[in-house]
Amino acid sequence: MDDFTSLRRNMVDCQLRTYDITDRAALAAADFVPREAFLPENLSHLAYLDQSIPLPGSGRALMTPMVIVRMIQLIDPQPGEDVLDYGGGSGYGAALMDHMGAKATLWEPDAAARALAQAALGRAGADGVTIAAARPADAGFDAILVSGACELAPESLFSLLRPEGRLVVVEGVGRAARVMLYLKSADAVSGRPVFDAAAPALAEFRRPAEFVF
Repeated sequence: MDDFTSLRRNMVDCQLRTYDITDRAALAAADFVPREAFLPENLSHLAYLDQSIPLPGSGRALMTPMVIVRMIQLIDPQPGEDVLDYGGGSGYGAALMDHMGAKATLWEPDAAARALAQAALGRAGADGVTIAAARPADAGFDAILVSGACELAPESLFSLLRPEGRLVVVEGVGRAARVMLYLKSADAVSGRPVFDAAAPALAEFRRPAEFVF
């Protein structure tokens, strides 16, 4: 067993299982997918720390392991389902869902992060993940993972959900941030808070600055 395999097993046992993550498919994916592949080689030693890690040269970060895996557990991607990882940086979330048997797309508008993802997904053997620079066709996904924090609800992504689809996102900033699970019915989207968590902010979903006289 090499060092990264040992660290990965320790992450699963000591971080994920102790954070209400019980889904066997999600745990198996986290135990299999090499998280170190989603960081530049000089940062790979940080891969299994209980923290988010900024991706150099981009506006994205690799999210904290227990937050992103618990979020994936919430949307419960099933084999054969179409799933989207929005703002997923180097593609770790997409790779986890790909290993779970879903048909994963990474939509990453940040060009630098997208370049990192192309290399990282290849290193991880996640060849089934589709990488997109622009918005995919509407109403095409059964589940959406938003890999970052949004100050406002990501309403522009709701139209990408099929009926009965689900979306998970860290909403808010600082201590007020919490993971929200949104479910789409035939004609409406409703959301509920699930657990408190923090994540690096996605600049495109920041609240517009208010002009003060």
